Amino acid sequence: MLTVYFSGTGNSKFIAERFSQIMTASCYSIEEDVDFKEKITAAQTIAVCYPIYGSCVPKIMRDFVSKHRTAFAGKQLIIFCTQLMFSGDGARVFTELLAGVAVDIRYAEHFNMPNNICNFFLFPLASPNKLQRYIKKADKKLSRACRNISAGVVKKRGFNPLSRYLGLWLQRAHFDALEKKAARDVRISAECILCGKCVRICPMKNFEISDQSMVLRNQCTLCYRCVNQCPQKAITVLVHAKVTKQYQGINNKPSPIVMEHNN
Repeated sequence: MLTVYFSGTGNSKFIAERFSQIMTASCYSIEEDVDFKEKITAAQTIAVCYPIYGSCVPKIMRDFVSKHRTAFAGKQLIIFCTQLMFSGDGARVFTELLAGVAVDIRYAEHFNMPNNICNFFLFPLASPNKLQRYIKKADKKLSRACRNISAGVVKKRGFNPLSRYLGLWLQRAHFDALEKKAARDVRISAECILCGKCVRICPMKNFEISDQSMVLRNQCTLCYRCVNQCPQKAITVLVHAKVTKQYQGINNKPSPIVMEHNN
C-alpha cells in the first residue's frame, strides 16, 4: 500500500502519516523528489490525502494527478480529505481527475481538522485544548476507517447525490474564480526582511528574491503555509487582515495507535 499526500500546514500530513503508521504503508508527500510513476505503478492500493478548498482538490494535487493519472489504472483507491467544517463531496471530486481511468474506490472519508486561516475573524485558531479534541476525534475516525478497510468494508463519504449537490452549489460553483484570484493575490508587507523562508517552503515556487526585492509568480495554491510560517508575519493571501497569530500545525510524531477490535 502506498500513501501520497499534499499538506499545506500539517493537517493532511497528520492524517496521511497516521494512516500509514497503522496500515504499514509507504508514505510520501507529493513535494518529495520521488519517482511517483514507479511507486504508484508498483502498489496495488493507493491512499491519497489532501485538504479541501471550496469543495475542490488543491491545484497542486490536481497537477500531480494529471501528471501521473495513467499510473492509477487498475488500482484500488482510498481517499482521505481534511476540511475545516464541511465540503459536501470533497472526496468524490477527486475521482473526476481520473475520469476515463479504471480505478476501484474502496474507501473515502472526510476529517474535520483545525483551522489554518489565521487572519480571518470568522475562523479563530483553535486553543490548545480544542486542538487536542480535533486530534482525538480524527484519531478515532481514522482508527475506525483502518478497521473497516482491513475488514474489506467499502465506504464512500461524499458520493451521494445530496453531497454532490451541496458541494457544487454551496462551494465549488464559486471557488474557481476565487482560486484564480488567489493565485495572484499574495501580498507582502513592509515587515518583510527577505529572509527567504517563503522561497524555500512554498510548494508552488511562487516566491523569488531578485535585486533585493520579492518577486511573485502568481501561482499560489492557497495552502496558507507561507502566511503561517513567515517569521515577520508579513505575508497574506486573499484575506489581507493583519496576521497576529499563526497556525503551528499538529505534532506529527504521536504515540503509537493500537486499533480497537470489536469483541
